[in-house]
Amino acid sequence: MTNGKISMTVIRRLPKYHRYLKDLLDKGINRISSKELSEIIGFTASQIRQDLNNFGGFGQQGYGYNVEDLFNEIGLILGLSRPYKTVIIGAGNLGQALANYDFEVHGFQLVGMYDVDENLIGRKIKGIEIKPSNRLVEDCVIHNVDIAYLCTNRESAQNVANALTKCGVRAIWNFTPVDLKISDESVIVEDVHLIDSLLTISYFLKDR
Repeated sequence: MTNGKISMTVIRRLPKYHRYLKDLLDKGINRISSKELSEIIGFTASQIRQDLNNFGGFGQQGYGYNVEDLFNEIGLILGLSRPYKTVIIGAGNLGQALANYDFEVHGFQLVGMYDVDENLIGRKIKGIEIKPSNRLVEDCVIHNVDIAYLCTNRESAQNVANALTKCGVRAIWNFTPVDLKISDESVIVEDVHLIDSLLTISYFLKDR
């Protein structure tokens, strides 16, 4: 349940709630107040209540929040009620690091890795064989891929993104230093420009 259009700021806070609630569950904590949660997560209690009220609110006055119920409800809001099939394009150091990350526990199943480098093709990462990039489009159609992790070089990023959108991939997690131009507005693009984050750190460090 939602109350109108939810701001992107609120949406980007939801994964943090989900992560901290999982930590609480792992510690055997079953109930928590907004004040206690604020002390752990770093948001004000008022902000937490406002954020959750966007989705109907889940707490009870005098009781607080049931940690497991809230964790599950936020998971549903984040779309974690179903698995997602993913591929990695660009199997260099970054692509391999992503392949080795345990995204499967959240329902993101890696079904393929692709590269143009003959020295990488044929290798296996966590049981997934790196295939030549000319297999990408066919495999995306066969496996009905939801999300592509784009880790190619700058020069090929846009062309690969265009091919992905044409074969039905619904979202691109973009790690390239390129702002992709996607004509299909239904395709979601999430940019992770690592150098941007590093330069932000540099800004705050420069006068210290």
